[in-house]
Amino acid sequence: MKSFVIIPARLASTRLPRKLLLRETGKSVLQHTYEAAGRAQRPSGYCAAVDDRELLEEVERFGGRAEMTSPECPSGTDRVAEVARRLPDDVEIIVNVQGDEPEIAGSSIDSVVEILERDPKLVMATLATPIRRRAQLENPAVVKVVRDVGGRALYFSRSVIPHPREWDDALLTAEPSRFLQHIGLYAYRREFLMQLAAMPPSTLEQIEKLEQLRVLEAGYEIGVGVVDEPTRGIDTPDDYREFVDRFRRR
Repeated sequence: MKSFVIIPARLASTRLPRKLLLRETGKSVLQHTYEAAGRAQRPSGYCAAVDDRELLEEVERFGGRAEMTSPECPSGTDRVAEVARRLPDDVEIIVNVQGDEPEIAGSSIDSVVEILERDPKLVMATLATPIRRRAQLENPAVVKVVRDVGGRALYFSRSVIPHPREWDDALLTAEPSRFLQHIGLYAYRREFLMQLAAMPPSTLEQIEKLEQLRVLEAGYEIGVGVVDEPTRGIDTPDDYREFVDRFRRR
Protein backbone atom coordinates (compact mmCIF):
# COMPACT_ATOMS: atom_id res chain seq x y z
CA MET A 1 0.00 0.00 0.00
CA LYS A 2 1.22 3.47 -0.84
CA SER A 3 1.51 5.77 2.17
CA PHE A 4 2.33 9.46 2.61
CA VAL A 5 3.31 11.57 5.63
CA ILE A 6 1.69 14.96 6.23
CA ILE A 7 3.04 17.24 8.98
CA PRO A 8 0.38 19.74 10.13
CA ALA A 9 2.15 22.97 11.10
CA ARG A 10 0.42 25.90 12.78
CA LEU A 11 2.24 29.13 13.58
CA ALA A 12 0.10 30.21 16.53
CA SER A 13 0.69 28.27 19.76
CA THR A 14 -0.49 29.17 23.24
CA ARG A 15 2.11 27.80 25.66
CA LEU A 16 5.17 28.42 23.47
CA PRO A 17 4.60 31.18 20.89
CA ARG A 18 5.93 30.49 17.37
CA LYS A 19 7.57 27.29 18.61
CA LEU A 20 7.93 25.72 15.15
CA LEU A 21 10.32 28.51 14.15
CA LEU A 22 12.58 28.32 17.22
CA ARG A 23 16.13 27.56 16.05
CA GLU A 24 18.67 27.54 18.87
CA THR A 25 20.09 24.32 17.40
CA GLY A 26 20.73 25.97 14.04
CA LYS A 27 17.57 24.42 12.59
CA SER A 28 13.94 25.25 13.28
CA VAL A 29 11.75 22.78 15.19
CA LEU A 30 9.80 22.28 11.97
CA GLN A 31 12.95 21.43 10.01
CA HIS A 32 14.00 18.90 12.65
CA THR A 33 10.56 17.26 12.45
CA TYR A 34 10.55 17.29 8.66
CA GLU A 35 13.96 15.64 8.48
CA ALA A 36 12.99 13.08 11.12
CA ALA A 37 9.89 12.13 9.13
CA GLY A 38 12.08 11.66 6.07
CA ARG A 39 13.95 8.85 7.82
CA ALA A 40 10.92 6.54 7.59
CA GLN A 41 11.28 3.83 4.94
CA ARG A 42 7.71 2.86 4.07
CA PRO A 43 6.06 6.17 3.03
CA SER A 44 6.41 7.26 -0.58
CA GLY A 45 6.80 10.92 0.36
CA TYR A 46 6.11 13.63 2.90
CA CYS A 47 5.22 17.31 3.16
CA ALA A 48 4.27 19.99 5.67
CA ALA A 49 0.71 21.34 5.76
CA VAL A 50 1.15 24.97 6.83
CA ASP A 51 -1.32 27.72 7.74
CA ASP A 52 0.94 30.76 7.40
CA ARG A 53 3.20 32.28 4.74
CA GLU A 54 6.09 32.43 7.20
CA LEU A 55 5.98 28.66 7.71
CA LEU A 56 5.75 28.11 3.96
CA GLU A 57 8.87 30.21 3.45
CA GLU A 58 10.68 28.31 6.21
CA VAL A 59 10.01 24.94 4.56
CA GLU A 60 11.07 26.29 1.18
CA ARG A 61 14.23 27.69 2.79
CA PHE A 62 15.44 24.26 3.89
CA GLY A 63 14.37 22.64 0.62
CA GLY A 64 11.24 20.85 1.78
CA ARG A 65 7.76 20.57 0.32
CA ALA A 66 4.91 22.53 1.87
CA GLU A 67 1.22 22.91 1.09
CA MET A 68 -0.78 25.93 2.20
CA THR A 69 -4.00 25.15 4.06
CA SER A 70 -6.85 27.26 5.32
CA PRO A 71 -6.10 29.18 8.54
CA GLU A 72 -9.67 28.31 9.51
CA CYS A 73 -8.92 24.59 9.93
CA PRO A 74 -10.09 23.78 13.48
CA SER A 75 -7.52 21.02 14.04
CA GLY A 76 -4.40 19.37 12.69
CA THR A 77 -6.55 16.50 11.43
CA ASP A 78 -8.56 18.90 9.27
CA ARG A 79 -5.32 20.37 7.94
CA VAL A 80 -4.03 16.90 7.08
CA ALA A 81 -7.31 15.99 5.38
CA GLU A 82 -7.19 19.17 3.27
CA VAL A 83 -3.79 18.22 1.87
CA ALA A 84 -4.70 14.53 1.55
CA ARG A 85 -7.46 15.45 -0.89
CA ARG A 86 -4.80 16.84 -3.25
CA LEU A 87 -2.66 13.69 -3.33
CA PRO A 88 -2.73 11.14 -6.18
CA ASP A 89 -5.50 8.55 -5.99
CA ASP A 90 -3.08 5.67 -5.38
CA VAL A 91 -2.10 6.97 -1.92
CA GLU A 92 -4.09 4.76 0.46
CA ILE A 93 -2.59 5.51 3.88
CA ILE A 94 -2.03 8.97 5.36
CA VAL A 95 0.30 9.45 8.33
CA ASN A 96 -0.15 12.47 10.61
CA VAL A 97 3.14 13.54 12.25
CA GLN A 98 2.79 16.56 14.52
CA GLY A 99 5.04 19.48 13.61
CA ASP A 100 6.42 19.74 17.15
CA GLU A 101 7.89 16.18 17.22
CA PRO A 102 11.53 16.83 16.21
CA GLU A 103 12.75 13.52 17.66
CA ILE A 104 10.19 11.18 16.16
CA ALA A 105 11.75 7.94 14.99
CA GLY A 106 11.40 6.89 11.38
CA SER A 107 10.84 3.34 12.65
CA SER A 108 7.76 4.54 14.58
CA ILE A 109 6.27 5.95 11.40
CA ASP A 110 6.97 2.66 9.62
CA SER A 111 5.37 0.75 12.50
CA VAL A 112 2.11 2.68 12.42
CA VAL A 113 1.87 2.21 8.63
CA GLU A 114 2.47 -1.53 8.99
CA ILE A 115 -0.47 -1.88 11.38
CA LEU A 116 -2.87 -0.79 8.63
CA GLU A 117 -1.06 -2.82 6.00
CA ARG A 118 -1.47 -5.98 8.10
CA ASP A 119 -5.11 -5.57 9.12
CA PRO A 120 -7.58 -4.45 6.43
CA LYS A 121 -10.38 -4.14 8.99
CA LEU A 122 -8.71 -1.23 10.78
CA VAL A 123 -9.36 2.34 9.61
CA MET A 124 -6.82 4.00 11.90
CA ALA A 125 -3.66 3.15 13.82
CA THR A 126 -1.51 4.75 16.48
CA LEU A 127 1.25 3.85 18.96
CA ALA A 128 1.81 3.60 22.70
CA THR A 129 4.76 3.08 25.02
CA PRO A 130 5.06 1.59 28.54
CA ILE A 131 4.60 3.81 31.59
CA ARG A 132 7.10 3.00 34.36
CA ARG A 133 6.72 5.95 36.75
CA ARG A 134 3.72 6.61 38.97
CA ALA A 135 3.97 10.38 38.56
CA GLN A 136 3.73 9.94 34.80
CA LEU A 137 0.77 7.58 35.19
CA GLU A 138 -1.12 10.07 37.34
CA ASN A 139 -0.33 13.12 35.19
CA PRO A 140 -3.48 14.17 33.26
CA ALA A 141 -1.27 15.66 30.53
CA VAL A 142 -0.09 12.11 29.78
CA VAL A 143 -2.78 10.35 27.75
CA LYS A 144 -3.25 6.68 28.59
CA VAL A 145 -4.68 3.89 26.42
CA VAL A 146 -5.90 0.36 27.12
CA ARG A 147 -6.02 -2.33 24.43
CA ASP A 148 -7.82 -5.61 23.88
CA VAL A 149 -5.97 -8.89 23.27
CA GLY A 150 -5.83 -8.14 19.55
CA GLY A 151 -4.09 -4.78 20.04
CA ARG A 152 -7.17 -2.65 19.38
CA ALA A 153 -7.88 0.40 21.53
CA LEU A 154 -10.58 -0.01 24.16
CA TYR A 155 -10.31 3.55 25.51
CA PHE A 156 -8.05 6.59 25.76
CA SER A 157 -8.08 8.79 28.86
CA ARG A 158 -6.25 11.43 30.85
CA SER A 159 -7.16 9.43 33.95
CA VAL A 160 -5.33 6.36 35.24
CA ILE A 161 -6.52 3.40 33.16
CA PRO A 162 -6.75 0.68 34.17
CA HIS A 163 -7.30 2.07 37.68
CA PRO A 164 -5.94 -0.31 40.34
CA ARG A 165 -8.35 -0.98 43.16
CA GLU A 166 -5.30 -1.57 45.38
CA TRP A 167 -1.95 -0.03 44.48
CA ASP A 168 1.18 -2.16 44.19
CA ASP A 169 4.49 -0.73 42.95
CA ALA A 170 5.07 -4.01 41.10
CA LEU A 171 2.42 -2.89 38.62
CA LEU A 172 4.92 -0.42 37.18
CA THR A 173 7.56 -3.05 36.45
CA ALA A 174 5.31 -5.87 35.25
CA GLU A 175 5.80 -7.40 31.81
CA PRO A 176 4.01 -6.84 29.59
CA SER A 177 3.41 -3.30 30.81
CA ARG A 178 0.13 -2.78 32.64
CA PHE A 179 0.01 0.91 31.71
CA LEU A 180 0.52 2.46 28.29
CA GLN A 181 1.12 6.08 27.31
CA HIS A 182 -0.48 7.06 24.03
CA ILE A 183 1.85 8.55 21.40
CA GLY A 184 0.17 11.14 19.20
CA LEU A 185 1.21 9.62 15.87
CA TYR A 186 -1.62 8.49 13.59
CA ALA A 187 -2.09 6.60 10.35
CA TYR A 188 -5.46 6.65 8.59
CA ARG A 189 -6.96 4.97 5.60
CA ARG A 190 -7.45 7.90 3.27
CA GLU A 191 -11.19 7.43 2.83
CA PHE A 192 -11.72 7.26 6.57
CA LEU A 193 -9.67 10.42 7.15
CA MET A 194 -12.12 12.32 4.96
CA GLN A 195 -15.02 10.92 6.99
CA LEU A 196 -13.32 11.80 10.27
CA ALA A 197 -12.77 15.41 9.25
CA ALA A 198 -16.50 15.70 8.51
CA MET A 199 -17.68 14.08 11.76
CA PRO A 200 -18.81 16.40 14.59
CA PRO A 201 -16.97 16.21 17.92
CA SER A 202 -18.35 13.43 20.11
CA THR A 203 -19.46 13.59 23.74
CA LEU A 204 -16.48 11.69 25.13
CA GLU A 205 -14.10 13.69 22.97
CA GLN A 206 -15.44 16.94 24.36
CA ILE A 207 -15.13 15.73 27.95
CA GLU A 208 -11.55 14.39 27.68
CA LYS A 209 -10.40 16.74 24.89
CA LEU A 210 -9.08 13.74 22.95
CA GLU A 211 -10.00 13.61 19.27
CA GLN A 212 -9.36 9.87 18.94
CA LEU A 213 -12.38 9.20 21.16
CA ARG A 214 -14.54 10.46 18.30
CA VAL A 215 -13.43 7.42 16.35
CA LEU A 216 -14.16 4.90 19.11
CA GLU A 217 -17.47 6.50 20.03
CA ALA A 218 -18.58 6.19 16.39
CA GLY A 219 -17.90 2.45 16.52
CA TYR A 220 -14.64 2.25 14.55
CA GLU A 221 -11.56 0.29 15.60
CA ILE A 222 -8.09 1.77 16.18
CA GLY A 223 -5.02 -0.47 16.11
CA VAL A 224 -2.41 0.36 18.76
CA GLY A 225 1.20 -0.78 18.40
CA VAL A 226 3.67 -0.68 21.31
CA VAL A 227 7.18 0.76 20.98
CA ASP A 228 9.90 1.05 23.62
CA GLU A 229 10.50 4.79 23.53
CA PRO A 230 7.98 7.65 23.51
CA THR A 231 8.33 10.59 21.19
CA ARG A 232 9.06 13.87 22.96
CA GLY A 233 6.85 16.65 21.69
CA ILE A 234 7.52 20.31 22.41
CA ASP A 235 4.69 22.14 24.16
CA THR A 236 6.42 24.40 26.71
CA PRO A 237 9.64 26.43 27.05
CA ASP A 238 11.01 23.69 29.32
CA ASP A 239 10.32 21.07 26.65
CA TYR A 240 12.28 23.10 24.12
CA ARG A 241 15.18 23.70 26.49
CA GLU A 242 15.43 19.96 27.19
CA PHE A 243 15.37 19.23 23.46
CA VAL A 244 18.17 21.73 22.82
CA ASP A 245 20.23 20.20 25.65
CA ARG A 246 19.78 16.68 24.25
CA PHE A 247 20.69 17.89 20.76
CA ARG A 248 23.92 19.52 21.97
CA ARG A 249 24.96 16.36 23.84
CA ARG A 250 24.83 14.23 20.69
